[in-house]
Amino acid sequence: MTDNDDKPSLNFIQEIIENDNRTGKWGGRVQTRFPPEPNGYLHIGHAMAIHLSFGLARQYGGDFLLRFDDTNPIKEEQEYIDSITEDVKWLGYDLEGRVRYASDYFEQMYDWAVELIKAGKAYVCDLTPAQTREYRGTLTTPGKNSPYRDRPAEESLDLFDRMRKGEFPDGSRTLRAKIDMTHANLNMRDPVMYRILHAEHPRQGNKWCVYAMYDWAHGLEDSIENVTHSLCTLEFENHRPLYNWFIDAINEGRGPGGAFGEKIPHPQQIEFARKDLTHTVMSKRKLLELVQGGHIHGWDDPRMPTISGLRHRGYTPEAVRDFCIDTGVAKYVSVIDIGRLENAIRTDLNKRAQRRMGVLNPVKLVIDNYPEGDGEELDAVNNPEDLAAGKRKVPFSRELYIERDDFREDPPRKFFRLAPGREVRLRYAYFVTCTDVVKDADGTVTEVHCTYDPATRGGDAPDGRKVKGTIHWVSAAHALKAEVRLYDHLFTGPHPSEVEDGGDWKDNLNPDSLKVIPAAHLEPSLAGAAPGSRYQFERQGYFCVAPDATPGKLVFNRTASLRDSWAKIQKKKR
Repeated sequence: MTDNDDKPSLNFIQEIIENDNRTGKWGGRVQTRFPPEPNGYLHIGHAMAIHLSFGLARQYGGDFLLRFDDTNPIKEEQEYIDSITEDVKWLGYDLEGRVRYASDYFEQMYDWAVELIKAGKAYVCDLTPAQTREYRGTLTTPGKNSPYRDRPAEESLDLFDRMRKGEFPDGSRTLRAKIDMTHANLNMRDPVMYRILHAEHPRQGNKWCVYAMYDWAHGLEDSIENVTHSLCTLEFENHRPLYNWFIDAINEGRGPGGAFGEKIPHPQQIEFARKDLTHTVMSKRKLLELVQGGHIHGWDDPRMPTISGLRHRGYTPEAVRDFCIDTGVAKYVSVIDIGRLENAIRTDLNKRAQRRMGVLNPVKLVIDNYPEGDGEELDAVNNPEDLAAGKRKVPFSRELYIERDDFREDPPRKFFRLAPGREVRLRYAYFVTCTDVVKDADGTVTEVHCTYDPATRGGDAPDGRKVKGTIHWVSAAHALKAEVRLYDHLFTGPHPSEVEDGGDWKDNLNPDSLKVIPAAHLEPSLAGAAPGSRYQFERQGYFCVAPDATPGKLVFNRTASLRDSWAKIQKKKR
């Protein structure tokens, strides 16, 4: 909060935008974009970038674009374009009329490259990729000029045209900017603008044989789209001088009396720090390695930090946006505890998810003094946080299923659930007292026998006696069987990329990140639950109906446990 009023503090990007609006730098206009390369699925880090760019445009009455930087046909696929579009829409952003592709600008960017050749600011180079790296130098040693650096402009123009027509093999020639091979910033040492690639493009087909390098295309795409505030993560900070140089070099021959027409817009790039999450990785290369290596079931596996993975796990767009707001914007790279993301979905689903009872590891409970063949329906609250959600009927009978962990023959200290001679409350039902157990030949308890007090139906005992434990249950005669998948962190340690010399980061994969319960017992009101529906299984956690569930096979994914790890984190900090 500020010292003078109740307005929330501004982050440094908001301060820049508000100052620009005050000075009229962009005529009060705010135009942002999110520019993914379609070479993988979006992850939670991208969600934070989307929320920042698109959220700021909304806040200041501006507009935003989703622009695919599709300049590398070797790694790009339509599958990725489709998934990215779906993810951005799911996050809550309307893309009607807001989708752009770098490939739509190929002709314009090619023409600008021709302008730079004519102006003596670019040349065709015949060095091989290995020679180009050798000539570039290092952080401590300057580079050296290519022997083709002073090639006449007419010759470079001819070669560049023939490169486009496909006359030369891949890797044989490049178009490079003529800047400074001794520059302290390696990005400024005559960077490659175009390389030869004989590859089919998802949108352009085989029309092109030369493809723009990312650094040449990126700033020009912003300029074509008239972006005002180009938000990037910190790893692009050293590339900003090059983006600026390209636009300034184009504009040098433009303006009143210029040979090439009007000057092109010069967007303002602003860098912010990316955020990593504990117990996961967010490198596209590493995520692709997990997919291709079969370590998970695909990009949308609920254990993945991808947006589609979170969606299949049962996360809501509101929870993801709340997490983005909670973590804020910073200038320094930080690692966010995954507990904060989990807390965001717990907080959201606690308000909206209806409650149901489900027994995951069952043992039969028999109420010996309940009339055989009898049954009744009890009232159960759908959501105590939302009284408008009302109540439902839950069937009750003589034989029930309870959680095996809710019974102990020899209970430890502070165990307040069911044990021989102990009385507990059955949720929404009666007080029961354990009287006996039945075991199999191996000594495993197969049945727990109890008596019930009919006077305690749905409430407290008339005589005022209290019980310390309340357990959930499901009527054995009415239970639905369902497959339940229990997901945990994908990696065992908080920093999976940190490995000792010679180690492999994949060695940190959690072997227990997925446990499948083939036949959990659920209350019958869950019959027909649609894929994507979310519930809280009382005392178990939050679950959603899996995308691959069918009318003949009910499948649930656990979204989050009820353990409030974030509260523990806060307590530890204090």
